Amino acid sequence: MAITITDTGLLRLLQLSSVSLPVGGYAFSQGLEYAVEVGWVHSLDSSREWLQQQLQDALARVDLPILFRAYNAVDESEVFYCDQLALACRETRELRLTDTAMAEAILRLLPNLGVDDLLPPAPEHSFVVAFARVAKQWNVCQDAALLGYAWAWLENQVAAATKLVPLGQTQAQQLLSDLQLALPPALEQAKTLEEEDIGACLPALAIASAQHETQYTRLFRS
Repeated sequence: MAITITDTGLLRLLQLSSVSLPVGGYAFSQGLEYAVEVGWVHSLDSSREWLQQQLQDALARVDLPILFRAYNAVDESEVFYCDQLALACRETRELRLTDTAMAEAILRLLPNLGVDDLLPPAPEHSFVVAFARVAKQWNVCQDAALLGYAWAWLENQVAAATKLVPLGQTQAQQLLSDLQLALPPALEQAKTLEEEDIGACLPALAIASAQHETQYTRLFRS
């Protein structure tokens, strides 16, 4: 996959997808903490399988196709629809909180960066849609925005696995190297997915996320 991006666009993308962006993505494990506690994820190989399944059957079928549509939306009604669709696709209260809390954080930050009136009024917003509209306003090209979002998700999840499994730093880098190969196919699938096919069903992820809400000890937010 070849992506052409200006220097300014690249710098903005790095800022938007950086772990130092204060939106709190590092605070959520998206069910991984419970999966580790019950032994579903316990090694480098099982971590790879857990994350690759989510990448292929959740990120590529929900977040990325919605981001693609939100980026290309031409009016507020389309943006609002993408916003509500993203939130409707969250299977648990915790997964929805991950999305809305990160959206709230970035929307609080953006006026200080010269970005106002990014999304139409709504009680809650989705981070994936906010990310798409910021990328569009900052002239980050569409494919780069998709890749940046996917990379930020992957980096946060590998960081969570590093703490929870736990994995060594070398294993974490190996996991990133292995899974980044799955990003370009996920992006291509997201851009060609029909609207009626947007959605995911990962029962183990939903169970892990729901159980994490009442897990006795937690490192990550619920």
